[in-house]
Amino acid sequence: MRSFLTLLLFFILDPVHAQQPLLQQVLKDTRPAVLQRAKWAMQQTPETITAYRCDRSAGGKHDFFSEGDYWWPDPVSKDSPYIQRDGQSNPDNFVKHREVMIRFSRVMGALAAGYVVSRDKTYLHQALLHARAWFRDSDTRMNPHLLYAQAIKGRATGRGIGIIDTIQLLEVVQALRIMEKAGMIPAADLVVFRQWFRDYLQWLTTHPYGKDEMNAKNNHGTCWVMQVAAFALFVQDRQLMDFCADRYKNVLLPSQMAEDGSFPLELKRTKPYGYSLFNLDAMSTVCQLLGSAGYDLWQYTAAGKNMAAGAAFMYPFVKDKRSWPYAKDVMYWEEWPVAHPFLLFNAAASGNRDYYRLWLSLPHDPQVEEVLRNLPVRNPVIFL
Repeated sequence: MRSFLTLLLFFILDPVHAQQPLLQQVLKDTRPAVLQRAKWAMQQTPETITAYRCDRSAGGKHDFFSEGDYWWPDPVSKDSPYIQRDGQSNPDNFVKHREVMIRFSRVMGALAAGYVVSRDKTYLHQALLHARAWFRDSDTRMNPHLLYAQAIKGRATGRGIGIIDTIQLLEVVQALRIMEKAGMIPAADLVVFRQWFRDYLQWLTTHPYGKDEMNAKNNHGTCWVMQVAAFALFVQDRQLMDFCADRYKNVLLPSQMAEDGSFPLELKRTKPYGYSLFNLDAMSTVCQLLGSAGYDLWQYTAAGKNMAAGAAFMYPFVKDKRSWPYAKDVMYWEEWPVAHPFLLFNAAASGNRDYYRLWLSLPHDPQVEEVLRNLPVRNPVIFL
């Protein structure tokens, strides 16, 4: 009895170390697939946004540019400002910068995961080349802002809503944390990388676009907190970590989640299934990230709302999508679900092995661009 109580107290008082038994199981179950992705990543050479230019961008060579996905030419007049078709992506809009950032994220995440399962530092040597190209090298680096993201032809050169594009830096910065811990980032490079993210955090937290995104009521507000938390961990900004933890407790959870664990604002969208999964993944990632810094958000409850309720609501619809009682998504209905991180992170936090088994059974290496865009955590082993 004493040993059981000791173990129970260990899980309650030290949730980070309590995740270690599951981490070992994940490493065992996914090692071949992780190493296969790492092998692919080792073959990739650095490529950044400077390789692609769009004449419609109001920025320069080093400025990230993208166009809003759901905006289309007006059929009445092609020269008129674009009009919106919510949930329907226009394949002719410029998203190449986002695509190369997704590629960067996939490469960095795969290399870091390869190191985690093998302890082979060769993977981290390769990751350093990509990080230098994006954040250090003068010819290829990206400027640390998103002034020109999610532009709309004839309407806006950029929008705060575009900040969601840099959720793709989530696994990048997590890889950098692993590289730093392994002693694989030269001191001069570490200074440059940290300064890049400090500058970007300054922009995210002070520019009107950043403030607009922070105050968004749906998944955009969640993703702002997720990004700021991840970047603050890397630059060791405890004040911003505190802010993100407080915002999760007092804004995200109570205002976005219903008592049954659903997200009503996401259910109103034209892609209610995909957006519900996306927001739950993002909130779970906030809890996982900040949990590593000592904030136990998994146990936090606001008016009966908590992450356990959110996971319990979506679990049956991931296990059997045919039971989904709401409208089908207007696009990409067939492509979901995949191996969603909310399942693994909640399993690690709660010990629920049903969540883990379901996560393990789902596709782990999606190739559809829309799925990759909305699945920024593709190598969750680097977050455990």
